[in-house]
This record gives sequence, structure tokens and C-alpha cells, in this order.
Amino acid sequence: MSTALITGASGGIGYELAKLFARDHHNLVLIARSADKLAQVANELQAHGVTVKTIALDLTAPPAPRFLFDQLQREGIAIDILINNAGFGAYGEFAEIPETEILGQIDLNIRALTELTRLFLPPMIARHSGRIMNVASTAAFQAGPLMAVYYATKAYVLLFSEAIANELRNTGVTVTCFCPGATHTDFPKRAGVENSRIFKLGAMTAAKVALDGYRAVMEGRTLAISGAHNWIVAQSTRFAPRRMVTAVSRWVAEKAGS
Repeated sequence: MSTALITGASGGIGYELAKLFARDHHNLVLIARSADKLAQVANELQAHGVTVKTIALDLTAPPAPRFLFDQLQREGIAIDILINNAGFGAYGEFAEIPETEILGQIDLNIRALTELTRLFLPPMIARHSGRIMNVASTAAFQAGPLMAVYYATKAYVLLFSEAIANELRNTGVTVTCFCPGATHTDFPKRAGVENSRIFKLGAMTAAKVALDGYRAVMEGRTLAISGAHNWIVAQSTRFAPRRMVTAVSRWVAEKAGS
């Protein structure tokens, strides 16, 4: 029985992914900041007859990825599927966002994701088997005024994932970059964008998005965009003038009625 590690697993897309992996009889290692929420998820998912290990950890702390890897190594838990799902955004003009919010996004969305990938990848290569899914966003395809750092971090995730997916050809290890669009989770409230046009215009359910991501990683696809409308929007940015794309990006990020 394989083991999947999922970060940001206490709610939203991560929680829905955990349910899908448990349903298909994968053991789980679930990471999030809240021990209480993780315990609730574990109690629910153990009904599928799988082992669920939870670790309450703040991945924005620099030592956290190495701490996690070393703990699992000591316990003899091999990770077959790594889901780098944890991430957050902050709304507002860059010059006005608190520095802690700016650096926190970089620490979680880029540094932790990169370090976890680097730590868990070599054992997968040695076994000639493994799957990694890095959760980016349709934000990765354009600049994002009013969420400049978030959009930039997701662009990093996209390019990083595509590059190492190419490097890993013929190793037995696949890397999937998964790009959801607006999704009904706690993310918009945390980011301060629940009243933005992008969420007022329509968002997908976390369950539907997670199913798209689950299928993509299990099929070993390099890039997957959740939702046909999101795919069309992402592709359109390749042909429209960049200044126009950025202006539209700002318009959909602005609060409805502004």
C-alpha cells in the first residue's frame, strides 16, 4: 500500500484530496498547522481502513521541511506520493502589505515547496517510482496586481515543476503542476478576496477541483488546469498583449462594485 503526504490537509482542496487517496486505499501523512483539525480529518479517514499519520507543523518556519523529512525517515515511512498543496495569498498593494505577509507567502509557496520536493525526490528516484504534485494556480499565467507576490510565487511553481518534470523523464517519477482557478475554500477569506470579482463571477467546489488534481497526478500529467473555463482563460494569456492581460487581472481581483 502506497503512502501519500499532503500539506495543507486540514481543509479545502487538501482535505478533499486526502479523502480521495483514502478512498483508494493509500496510507496518508497529513500536514497542517492545526492539530485539532488534523485529528478530526484522521478520525474520519481511518474508516477507509488506511493508516493516517498527522503532523501539526507550520511550514513557513525554515526548519520545518527538514524536520518533517527527518521524522519520517526515523519512523521508516517512505513517501510514494508528495502533494505540495499548502499555500496562501494576501490582498492589497505591494507597498502596503505587511512584510511578514509578503515573506510568509514566499516561505510557504516557494521555499517550503521547493525544499520538500528536494528532500523527498531522491528516495523516489532510487526506487524508480514516485509522484509529486505541486499545486500552483491559474494565477501562474499572468501578473497579478493587488496580489503581486501570490501570483509571482505561483508562476515559480509552474516553471519549476515543468522543468523538473522534464529532468525526471525515464526515472519512473512524475511531477504534475496542478492549476486550479477560483475555488470555494478558506483561501479567499484568508487572502481577503472573498468579495473580489473573480469569486463573484463564479468559483468551483473544492471537491471538483480535488478530483481533477487527483486524476492528473495519478495519470502523471505534467500540467493540469482545473475547469474548461479556466483552461481557456489561461491559454488566452499567451496571445493577448501583456499590458492588457495585467489590466484584466487587476479588474477581476478588485472588489465587486469598486
